[in-house]
Amino acid sequence: MTAFFEEDQCVQLECGAEKDTILGNIYIGKVKNVVKNIQAAFVEIAPGMMCYLPLEEAKNAVYTSKIPSNRLVAQDELLVQVKKEGIKTKAPGLTADFCLTGQYLVLTHGNTRIGLSSKLDSGCKKRLREWIVPFENETYGWIVRTNAANVSEELFLSEAAELSKKYEAIVKNAPFRTCFSILMKNDSYCTQVLKNRYHKNTEEIITDQPDFYEEIVQYKQQSEHPCKVSFYQDDLLPLSKLYNLERELENAQKERVWMKSGAYLVIQPTEAMTVIDVNTGKCIAKKEQQETFLKINKEAAAEIARQLRLRNISGIIVVDFINLEQENDRRELMRYLENFLNQDPVKTTLVDMTRLGLVEITRKKVKKSLSEQLGQKS
Repeated sequence: MTAFFEEDQCVQLECGAEKDTILGNIYIGKVKNVVKNIQAAFVEIAPGMMCYLPLEEAKNAVYTSKIPSNRLVAQDELLVQVKKEGIKTKAPGLTADFCLTGQYLVLTHGNTRIGLSSKLDSGCKKRLREWIVPFENETYGWIVRTNAANVSEELFLSEAAELSKKYEAIVKNAPFRTCFSILMKNDSYCTQVLKNRYHKNTEEIITDQPDFYEEIVQYKQQSEHPCKVSFYQDDLLPLSKLYNLERELENAQKERVWMKSGAYLVIQPTEAMTVIDVNTGKCIAKKEQQETFLKINKEAAAEIARQLRLRNISGIIVVDFINLEQENDRRELMRYLENFLNQDPVKTTLVDMTRLGLVEITRKKVKKSLSEQLGQKS
């Protein structure tokens, strides 16, 4: 299990099942059939392993074997990357617009634009854009990650050159590989965690796994971010007990989440969305009721943002806050919630508040939710 703490509070949990994920792998897949009415193709990436490829994401495909046609057809063989893991009855999702992810940059096949993280300030964006411009290409583009904010030019350019070289090798060698070959395996579980979480604000990484410790130390040597790396060993008090991870995991599976004020959240996943209800609970307003409601809602907003990360909830989220009569209070709540959502490393968007007072949020699907990792029904 992996846990992330911010200000002594657990904000994310991941379970070991993620070690064997195919997410991010690049294969030579074979098109089995194209279904026009859903604008998608079903592609086999291993014998009997069928995946789903939207036709929109096959426009820039790299073919290793092409049946004569100006469009995607059955028996075509092409490079595909696993974009979404299979969930319940849904097949894994693929894209032909594959990407290569580094600590500071993402190389994007098919999309030739240069994108920069919205969390970078204007000065950083200007500097980093100037650095990456020489690597502009007609077949791929770049996304500059938040982690690049304080990286040196030397390390930044070194990673860009490394990713470019890796991309060229994949495309060049693909025609000589057989169908179902894996051209690129995703990073090890430990490296994936480090790429997504290790940045200048990381103060310490603690592990009780010897192989992870060696990998973390090696990874840290390639980075400029100062960070303490510790190997924990105590047979009487395991690391999971020290940080109460069993209790954190248990609480993260409960439908009801209590807050310090005595109010609570009810989190209910459905097939189409996740519904969150805010309740006053044991919090009794003695004076200004609307003022109390705003205070509870703001406490709930911070906790909701944490729960989305902790449980890795994605897709559509609808929140029913306690009703606020004043428009100014509603605007204040929305600003407060958006501030916390912006701290999420996964793209999370505060859509709007409906006329019924329901708040709509979307969160990008990157990995399985915590309940899915644990094999639970949701």
